Amino acid sequence: MNPIIQEVTERIIERSKDSRAAYLKKIDAARRDGPLRGELSCGNLAHGFAACGKADKDSLRSMTKANVAIVSAYNDMLSAHQPYETFPQLIKEAVHEVGSVAQFAGGVPAMCDGVTQGRPGMDLSLMSRDVIAQATAVALSHNMFDSALMLGICDKIVPGLLLGSLSFGHLPTVFVPAGPMPSGIPNKEKARVRQAYAEGKATREELLDAESKSYHSAGTCTFYGTANSNQLIVETMGLHLPGSSFVNPGTELRDALTKAAAVQATRLTDLGTEYMPIGHIVDEKAMVNGLVALLATGGSTNHTMHMIAVAKAAGIQVTWDDFSDISDAVPLLTRIYPNGSADINHFTAAGGMAMLFKELLGAGLLHNDVNTICGRGLEQYTKEPKLKDGELVWVDGPKESMDPSVLATVKEPFSSHGGLSVLDGNLGRGVIKTSALREGRSIIKAPAVVFEDQFELQSAFKAGELDKDCVVVVRFQGPKAIGMPELHSLTPPLGVLQDRGYKVALVTDGRMSGASGKVPAAIHVTPEAYAGGDLAKVQNGDIIELNAETGVLQVHVDDAEWAKRSKKTADIDRHLEGMGRELFAGMRNNLTGAEEGACSLFRTQEQRK
Repeated sequence: MNPIIQEVTERIIERSKDSRAAYLKKIDAARRDGPLRGELSCGNLAHGFAACGKADKDSLRSMTKANVAIVSAYNDMLSAHQPYETFPQLIKEAVHEVGSVAQFAGGVPAMCDGVTQGRPGMDLSLMSRDVIAQATAVALSHNMFDSALMLGICDKIVPGLLLGSLSFGHLPTVFVPAGPMPSGIPNKEKARVRQAYAEGKATREELLDAESKSYHSAGTCTFYGTANSNQLIVETMGLHLPGSSFVNPGTELRDALTKAAAVQATRLTDLGTEYMPIGHIVDEKAMVNGLVALLATGGSTNHTMHMIAVAKAAGIQVTWDDFSDISDAVPLLTRIYPNGSADINHFTAAGGMAMLFKELLGAGLLHNDVNTICGRGLEQYTKEPKLKDGELVWVDGPKESMDPSVLATVKEPFSSHGGLSVLDGNLGRGVIKTSALREGRSIIKAPAVVFEDQFELQSAFKAGELDKDCVVVVRFQGPKAIGMPELHSLTPPLGVLQDRGYKVALVTDGRMSGASGKVPAAIHVTPEAYAGGDLAKVQNGDIIELNAETGVLQVHVDDAEWAKRSKKTADIDRHLEGMGRELFAGMRNNLTGAEEGACSLFRTQEQRK
């Protein structure tokens, strides 16, 4: 093993010793001999299979056949989730063929950040993850099931499904992807039209035409944002079938993989000899593997919160310093938009997950002594799924990259580090994604221009007030303030300023999309301004230094003046009412800081007292 990866793993294990032991004790207590439904009363059980056909009722009464829960994030407004419409029937047929039963246990909400970007609905986005976790727990609460299948892809949905699944950590659980849409217009062209529109050089019709040619069919968006980062991480953690993450929907191979995932869920139950619950797969080494893969591919910064929350759900304590140290040890092996011009389909064609596993395992960057849904170890994940004479088989993946401009090797990486840094200073702590930055953009020192609302920035940009070197501060965007919306809509105007030759950066306690990265951005700054963070002290004209090379986030104000300067307050009421936002007041109040996962699901030590 790489010594840094080993050291980070060991300190996570040591740090998590008590909490992980308590988690394992909890899920072991939930395990019983035979199916859990065997403990249900006759009335409970009759309710549980009342709508089943006679054959399924007989199977469920026998207590010898597996019952697989289907939990789905299907809706047909999200392109990524529309293919799930047909999955339950495929799953039920595949499970029936091996003599078991599958029931649709429940649906979870699924919202699209691409639709809500810059709109009131975005204020619910991050909190939807915790709602999904709770909805997953409700779906599994009936104690009718021997294993579970999780159908979800996008930004908050997979982390939410993971959080909910881990609360039922005694159940074997398989995640089932649906795959990316085929490639549309190049991402570089889409970005060009967006910036042209921001400058008034393209019409709305031209912008809509470009966006429609990019997001054009069923399937996941093809850029390397949070959705595709989710799929890559879940496969690396051993919760997908090998090579299943990025197979396009509506293909025979996709359907074959879905059926195979369903069958695999029946093999892992406590009824047989291969019992493998999700709580025994998601351990400290699996979490580190997920972080390694995320950072080796320049994945979404949203996971600096999601992975911390998911780890906590499994009794594991991960910090931003773990991210930073792993990033220093892991080379950057992919160039997928926004870190390059290729999309996720190009990555797959270049060698995809099989090649990535081969490189990371060969360099000692992944733990191989881990559990997966397919057994012990990750060698099987260096293989690719294929259909031969109608049968699903796995064959050896490519020995070298099919396109070195998209997928590199550890010996000749795009960068010696993973492109994520933790920033620290008198403004608090934050993270910055550097993998997509052009050379010379990692250090910015300029006067602050302060906004209390992301929409104020748009007005200032249009008025020409930002045509200068500046560090744009957008505060009161954190979890407790307004639910921590993504601020991806700020990327086009800031990108325009950068292209005009100005040195610009963003500092915010809000989030940026996994599709962001061109403009240097210190994001997720914590403590957030609304919760007493010093970001609330910054004034227009203060000199702010953002240095990704030394890890500094500093405002250069005399110490004595800084100490006596009062913290600004903001009127955020308009973000708390209307469009359903008033229903989330209690959840907002309970959200932890960004470095604690921005999560409302776990009681803090203070709350326990």
